[in-house]
Amino acid sequence: MIKDTIQLPLLPLRGLLVFPSMVIHLDVGRDKSVAALEKAMMGDQTIFLAAQKKVSLEEPETKDVYQIGTLAKVKQMLKLPNGTIRVLVEGIHRGEIVQFMDTDNEAFEVEIEKLEDVHAEEANEEEALMRTLLDQFEQYIKISKKITQETFATVSDIDEAGRLSDIITSHLSLKIKDKQTLLEMIDIKERLQHLIQTISNEQKVLDLEQKIGKRVKSSMEKTQKEYYLREQLKAIQKELGEKEGKTSEVGQLSEKIELSDMPDSIKEVAKKELGRYEKVPQSSAESSVIRNYLDWLLALPWTKKTTDTIEIDNAETILDEDHYGLEKVKERILEYLAVQKLTNSIKGPILCLVGPPGVGKTSLAKSIARSINRNFVRTSLGGVRDEAEIKGHRRTYIGAMPGRIIQGMKKAETINPVFLLDEIDKMSNDFRGDPSSAMLEVLDPEQNHTYSDHFIEENYDLSNVLFVATANYVTNIPGPLLDRMELISIAGYTEVEKLHIAKEHLLNKQLKENGLKKANMQIRDDGLLKLIRKYTREAGVRNLERQLATLCRKAAKQIISDEKKRVIVTEKNLEELLGKPLYRYGLMEQENQIGTATGLAYTAAGGDTLSIEVSHYPGKGKLTLTGKLGDVMQESAQAAFSYIRSRADELNIASDFHETYDIHIHVPEGATPKDGPSAGITMATALVSALTGRAVKKEVGMTGEITLRGRVLPIGGLKEKSLSAHRAGITTIIIPDENVKDIDDIPESVRNDLTFIKAAHLDQVLDHALVGENHESK
Repeated sequence: MIKDTIQLPLLPLRGLLVFPSMVIHLDVGRDKSVAALEKAMMGDQTIFLAAQKKVSLEEPETKDVYQIGTLAKVKQMLKLPNGTIRVLVEGIHRGEIVQFMDTDNEAFEVEIEKLEDVHAEEANEEEALMRTLLDQFEQYIKISKKITQETFATVSDIDEAGRLSDIITSHLSLKIKDKQTLLEMIDIKERLQHLIQTISNEQKVLDLEQKIGKRVKSSMEKTQKEYYLREQLKAIQKELGEKEGKTSEVGQLSEKIELSDMPDSIKEVAKKELGRYEKVPQSSAESSVIRNYLDWLLALPWTKKTTDTIEIDNAETILDEDHYGLEKVKERILEYLAVQKLTNSIKGPILCLVGPPGVGKTSLAKSIARSINRNFVRTSLGGVRDEAEIKGHRRTYIGAMPGRIIQGMKKAETINPVFLLDEIDKMSNDFRGDPSSAMLEVLDPEQNHTYSDHFIEENYDLSNVLFVATANYVTNIPGPLLDRMELISIAGYTEVEKLHIAKEHLLNKQLKENGLKKANMQIRDDGLLKLIRKYTREAGVRNLERQLATLCRKAAKQIISDEKKRVIVTEKNLEELLGKPLYRYGLMEQENQIGTATGLAYTAAGGDTLSIEVSHYPGKGKLTLTGKLGDVMQESAQAAFSYIRSRADELNIASDFHETYDIHIHVPEGATPKDGPSAGITMATALVSALTGRAVKKEVGMTGEITLRGRVLPIGGLKEKSLSAHRAGITTIIIPDENVKDIDDIPESVRNDLTFIKAAHLDQVLDHALVGENHESK
C-alpha cells in the first residue's frame, strides 16, 4: 500500500507544542526557522510544527526533533523591531515525519504522512468518555482557577471527541513530554482515557498545593499572632516590673556589655546587634546567629592582659630546667627577651623554630610563656587548606564560626598571650583559598593591630601577642610568610645530650605515667646508651621516649607478675626486654669499598647518611639512575658524569669508557624520595672509584655540590649532617671550602670527634677520599 505524503518546511518548537484546532502566536527568531516560514509563505502557507526534545538546543539536528507533530496554516506574519517574526498559526492535522529531505539547506524540509484518528467501535463508549472528561475538566477548573468558566463553556460545545481532547490538552499545564504523548495517540478511546487519568493526577497535585498553601498561611498567621502576644507580654511585664522570658535575657546581655572591657566602638556594635536580637522572634534562625555573635564579642578579651616579668636570669633558669642542650637556641631566645625588656614591649620579628620532629619546639614555646609570665595558647595549622579556618566564616548562616586566631584568643583570655602556630609548613591550599596568604595579616606587625576576622567583622588588636611558629622544613613555608619570621634552627641532639635528657626528663615522666617509682626501676648508663644507639635513629627524642615507655611497661609487668621489687636495665638484659636491636650502630662500611661512597643528606627528620653505589659493565655508554631520585639529584649525577668524561685522561680513565661501558648509579632505600644538589661530589667520587678501581675510605663522609668544571659549591644543613655522620661512626667529613664558617655551629662534643677537610675542587675530594695512588684503569 502506497502512503500519501507531502513535503513541507519544518519549524522546530522550543518549550511549546501545537495541537490540531489550536490557534496560537509564535515568536520566530532562529535563521532556519525564519527560512522555513518564508518557504511556507511562498507555497500554500502550510508548515509542519514539531517540538524539540531538548529546549536548550539552539541548532537542533534531525534526531533532536519529535517525529510526530502538527500540520499548520500560517494566518499572519509580523516583523518586530528586535528582528524576530511573530506569526499566528492554526493547527490543522496530525502528521508524522517519514523522512528528512536535504538537511543542508537553509531550512529543514520533511516528507509528511497525515495521521487519521481511529475512533472507537462503539459510539456510546466514546460519548461516555467525553462526558467523563468534561466533568473532570470542570472540577479541574474549579480547583486551579487558572482557566475561566468561559473557556469551559466553549469547550463543552465541542461534539467531536478528537478535537475535544486536543483543545482540553492545550489548556492544561503539562510538561512538553506529556503533551507529546497525547499528540502521538491516534486511537481516540486511548487518548480520552489517558487524558482523564492525567487530569485526575493533576487534581491530586492541586489539592496538595492548596493544603500546603493553607498550612503556610496558618503558620504565618500563628507567627504574627505570637509576635503580637509577645509584645503585649513585654508591656505587661514592664508594668508589673517582672523580668521574665527574652526580656530578662536581653537585660542580662545589656548589663554584660556595659561591664565588659570592650572599646566604645565595639560596645556600640554589640548594642546595635542586641537591639536586632530583641526584635527578632525567638523561633527565627537569625535569632541564634545574632546570639552566637554576641556571645563571641563578650567572650573575647579586648583589654585584659597579664603583666610581663622579663627577668633574664629567671628566664635562663626556666629554659635550662625544661631543656638540656640547645645552647645557641636558648641564647637567641634570651637575646630576644632582653631586647623586649629594654624596649618595654613585646614586638619585633616573629620567631619560627625550625627542626625535625621531637627536638622540643613546642615545649620551648611553653617555656618562653612561663619565663615571661604570659598565658600560652597553641593552634595546629597542619592540614589547614581553607582560608576560612584562619579568617573565619561570614556570618550568613547557622554554625558560622570565627577563625582559629580569634578562637585561640578566646582560649588565652588575655590580649598578650604567647601564641604558638604549630606546623606552619603543613598548610596547603585548594579551591577554598590560600590560608598562608591569610596568615600574612596575622604575622605582619604593621597590620595585625587592626586584624579583621570575617565573623567578628570588627578590628581586633593582635599587636600585643607574641607569636611563635614551628616548622619541620623551611622550603615548605611560602616566601612572603617566611619573610615575616626570624628562623631559629634546632638541628637535633648528640648522644651525650640524649643521655642527659633521658635521665633527667623522659625517664621520670614515664615512671610517673606508668605508676612506677625510682625505687622500682633503674636504667644504667650503658643500657641507656645502647638503647639510644641500637633502638632509635632520630634527631629528636620522641622514639627514645616511646622505648622508655615500653621498658616501664615491661618493668611494671615483671613487678606485678613476678613480685619483683626492683628492675635494673643494663646493656646485657636490654635485648630480653626490647627484642633484637632495630638499627646497627655505626652505619659506615666495615671495610673500604670500590664504587661506594657515603654522602650526607638533610631531611625533614634531621640529618642522614646516604650510601651511593656505582657499577659499570660492557655496553654503549648508557647512564642509569635508580633510587627514586629527584630532578636536581639526577642533574647532579649528569654533571658529575660530564666532568669525569672531560677529565678522563688526568684521572687515568680510558677516554672511551663512555662508549664501551654502561654506568649504573644507585642510591639504596629506593622507596624513599631523595633530592638536592649536595650529593654531587659523592656521586663523582663513587664514579671515579668504580672506573679507576680505587677504593673509597670507609671512615670518610662527604657533602657538596659539583659544577661542570669540578668546583665544589657550598651546601646547607652542615650541623644536621655532621650529627648524622657522628651517629653513623664516620670520623672524617669532606665539606665545601665556603662551609668552614658553619663548623662553629656544631656541638663541641661532636666537633672534637670529627675531622673536617675543606675542598674547593673535586681533585682535593678525590685525594682525601680514595685509597692508594692514581693508576691506569684496565
